[in-house]
Amino acid sequence: MKVLKFGGTSIGSAINMRQVMQIITDGESKVVVLSAMSGTTNALLDISEKIRGGHSGKASESIAVLEEKYDHVTEDLFARDETRKKCRVIVDKTFDLLRSFLYKGFSDREEKIVVAQGELLSTQLFAFLMEENGFSTVLLPALDFMRIDGDRATDVAAIRSLLSELMDNSPAADYYITQGFICRNPEGEIDNLDRGGSDYTASLIGAAIDAEEVQIWTDIDGFHNNDPRFVSNTRKIDQLSFNEAAELAYFGAKILHPQTIFPARVQNIPVRLKNTMNPDDSGTLITTSSDGSGIKAVAAKDGITAIKVRSGRMLMAYGFLKKIFEVFERYKTPIDMISTSEVAVSLTIDNTKYLEMIHQELLAFGEVEVDRNMSIICIVGDIIREERGFASKVFHALDGIPIRMISYGGSRYNISVLVPESHQKSTLQTLSDKLLNVHA
Repeated sequence: MKVLKFGGTSIGSAINMRQVMQIITDGESKVVVLSAMSGTTNALLDISEKIRGGHSGKASESIAVLEEKYDHVTEDLFARDETRKKCRVIVDKTFDLLRSFLYKGFSDREEKIVVAQGELLSTQLFAFLMEENGFSTVLLPALDFMRIDGDRATDVAAIRSLLSELMDNSPAADYYITQGFICRNPEGEIDNLDRGGSDYTASLIGAAIDAEEVQIWTDIDGFHNNDPRFVSNTRKIDQLSFNEAAELAYFGAKILHPQTIFPARVQNIPVRLKNTMNPDDSGTLITTSSDGSGIKAVAAKDGITAIKVRSGRMLMAYGFLKKIFEVFERYKTPIDMISTSEVAVSLTIDNTKYLEMIHQELLAFGEVEVDRNMSIICIVGDIIREERGFASKVFHALDGIPIRMISYGGSRYNISVLVPESHQKSTLQTLSDKLLNVHA
């Protein structure tokens, strides 16, 4: 059995939903994971912000606009009035729920309930479409099996157990439809896997059922060797290793949620990236093996903050770095890049929620410099097998670019440099011209 995930753009209209139905109904049993229809999650977050800010009137207007969108989708999607009426009941119930939050206390808990309605609506509409067209379909509520623990990490054992039980107790079907992104926390409350988490959901389900393959369907043909939004002459990559894909996803490639690779890699389940608008293209296949050595792609992660701690006490001091890292651990703030010398340590973060408090604590260790608006440029490939002179080729290509930090040697698949965000696009284009397209 395969697991197929379709993003919001892929199901963003009645036409697109029908196209997805055509893609999946090939007679092979599969689990289909759906995001919310495009624009819905942003609209629900906007509604939540207005309610939280005490702007119930504006929130009510936004709810009405979103409801009108789903009225049109319901009208366009189904051929039978009977199906439209069934769907109308679900839509009315959903928007009654949203309006129930307008004039009472609203916290993070309520916001997560509101935001979850996007996935709950899209999957219900799609399940009705499948049933109307005669396909054997079961809707598997993700809230019945997707779980996170107290540290917001996914509870893989619970997911496997609960999903297995749910599928065993569900009617036999060719197509199982479920929601991405949403889950429950240890208190049993509705929660989520953060933005882009539908990819991660698909991979977790694939690992839980030992799937033949996990497919992530979006609106582009697969991983490109550079960011096509900023760089000319990019090309699709046919095959990547799990490690290469993980590095690209973490360091900025928007096509894939960074955590998607790990469950599939543990179970050795291939992941394929496909284009809903071009289903005949083979996409990008991600497996244990790479298709050769050398540089495969470049990605950029912006919104980075660099922090440097300089102290004479660091010289030959046992446990100094441990104490610095414990500051970030206390504030649950991950570190991306690290560079050290005898008297200084530089590191980067992308979550600045607790930056001021972290800054104050680090002052106890020495001078602290903070540089905002930085970008990590990640050069990925099986670089250890690359011929000698790999590093010199990279740095020659970066000649003239102001580099703030370098990370090389921590991974055989990645060399990263930190540059000001103002130089991100020029750096990506330069690397494309001098490293990726030299033989094109």
